[in-house]
Amino acid sequence: MLHTPFYDYHISQNARMVDFAGWQMPIMYTSIVQEHEQVRTSGGMFDVSHMGRVYFRGQDARRFLERICTRRISNMAHGQCRYSLICNEQGGVRDDVLVYRMGDDDFMLVVNAANRTKLLEHFRQHSAGLSVTMDDRTEKSAMLAIQGPRVMDVIGRFSDEIPSLKKYRFTTKSLLLFKVTVSRTGYTGEDGVEVILPANVAPTAIKMMLDKGGDAGQIIKPIGLGARDTLRLEAGMPLYGHEMGEETDPISAGLMFGINLDKDEHEDGEPFIGQDALKAIHANGPTNRLVGLFLDTRRTARQDMPVLHNDGTVGRVTSGCTSPTLERSIAMAYVPAELTEPGTIVQVDLGKQAVDAEVCALPFYKRPKPVAT
Repeated sequence: MLHTPFYDYHISQNARMVDFAGWQMPIMYTSIVQEHEQVRTSGGMFDVSHMGRVYFRGQDARRFLERICTRRISNMAHGQCRYSLICNEQGGVRDDVLVYRMGDDDFMLVVNAANRTKLLEHFRQHSAGLSVTMDDRTEKSAMLAIQGPRVMDVIGRFSDEIPSLKKYRFTTKSLLLFKVTVSRTGYTGEDGVEVILPANVAPTAIKMMLDKGGDAGQIIKPIGLGARDTLRLEAGMPLYGHEMGEETDPISAGLMFGINLDKDEHEDGEPFIGQDALKAIHANGPTNRLVGLFLDTRRTARQDMPVLHNDGTVGRVTSGCTSPTLERSIAMAYVPAELTEPGTIVQVDLGKQAVDAEVCALPFYKRPKPVAT
């Protein structure tokens, strides 16, 4: 079992630890609801060091990434992040990733922990014959997600530059005496950053931020993966293994924004793996689509529970929870395209009973816009 550089910190904070993709990770410190509300109202800090961090360098690095990523890479600016999918030949999702452009021929991919091993093999296979080197630094580095409406106030005490970063931009600089990469990205529906830093200084970095940032320890508290899941679900963000998988195409999952079907038509573009399959799905329209559901119950829908309509099974639940923000049972599910109109009533089979559920557009939650002063 792998431990992140923050493992001792989690134990010192009485975290409940679980096995997640081969890593010992904190599922919660107090309660999922308390931690969820902490992030929505103030700020939270998540250990996401289990996620893969793989660097690519060389004169063919861009060409390689054009081949495996659904988004255009060549037109990325230095210091820019871009969300992308990695697909198989049939258009199924191998993973969803963040691409960082560090330089002309210098990139990093952040990948899901459960997919790191298969992706490393995928990368080796498709980089054969190209002038590109791959360096998996996952176990040599650490990663934190710091999210919430008040986190930029705290980060601004240590850096003037970071609070001014635009969304999906990053900077690499010395912060708290360490060289770190900080991006304006996240997976909670709130504002915030994700920080990549050397493994050997990671515990010190947490201590310096929370202990020397005045009231930072009250504004930003440690948050487990349980609340991370309810936060992303409220924000309508798909999760690999639930809303995405090798048998699920990203168009049906509502991820068209992460695909450039015309990328090979550009002078510096290349067709990506799975492009022909996705073009066909896009042309014909998906048979099923991902939707939100409001359930007429306090009970929680779980993955793979059947979605019913006219006494027949028409779909399946992918994720569900009782929303701490909305105080009602919500879920995401795949249903036939003709049942995706908001307000449509379906049923979810919870096992002992089927309950009504109202189809709704995603996301369930959008963070309030800042009030002009």
